[in-house]
Amino acid sequence: MVLPALLLLGVFVYGVGSGIIQGFGIMPFLDRTEFTLEYYEQALTRADLLGSIMFSLYFSFTSAILATVGGVALSALMTRARTGRLTRLFGIQVPITTMHAVVALAVICLFSGAGLFPRVLHVLGAAPDATSFPSVVGAPSGWGIIAVYLWKEIPFIAFMTITIMMNISSTLGEAARTLGAGSARAFFSVTLPLCRGAILRAFLVVFAFAFGSYEIPFLLEPTVPKALPVLAYIEFQDPDIINRCYAMALNGIMAGICTVLCVVYYVVLQRDGKRKRGRR
Repeated sequence: MVLPALLLLGVFVYGVGSGIIQGFGIMPFLDRTEFTLEYYEQALTRADLLGSIMFSLYFSFTSAILATVGGVALSALMTRARTGRLTRLFGIQVPITTMHAVVALAVICLFSGAGLFPRVLHVLGAAPDATSFPSVVGAPSGWGIIAVYLWKEIPFIAFMTITIMMNISSTLGEAARTLGAGSARAFFSVTLPLCRGAILRAFLVVFAFAFGSYEIPFLLEPTVPKALPVLAYIEFQDPDIINRCYAMALNGIMAGICTVLCVVYYVVLQRDGKRKRGRR
């Protein structure tokens, strides 16, 4: 039963390994076997690289922070209300299973320059014309990208924390309220600290995913700057196959940043495990 998983892992390792060695100029199928740092040098000295990294970090961090706050709030509301299966289905499971591209299409239809929402505002007299509303497509603030990620990641954060939060609320949270703490104080002093490990892990997952994803920035980002994954995708699409080495160097830079996040994630897991063993 392990064999299918090993086959998939082998395909993944082969793809990642092939991309890494191509970033160093090694392409055996073209008889290029000499190791070189030329493509990394070109990528690191690219004029728009810093702007792309900062833009990627901006919308990734912003969406992760807002998704964490919204997800914790949604989890707390659903825990307090003791919601049933139907509410969890439409509040968490349906948004999680909806593809990002579908959500992006819905956001474009609603909030683009000729979208439904600007036209409704114009009909109601709240906007002089439909094009006066800031379009979600190409907005320098990247608010459309952030909005798409929030649709998916707020339910994801809630999914990661609601089980823990419900168990805490039914035991320690009730004990705190019995001893005189209000609902808000019991939540911030008891429930939230005990969920800290799960919340931080979910935040890192959301941040890493948003940073490494290219399809939503590709559809909604401004012309300049471009997100780092989009830069790598554009270079990979170049007709000159040798340019793939340059694209893989950009991917290598992105992978390095994501590796740092993985290390942080591992450290958080280890500390959380030690804290739980210490309480026992």
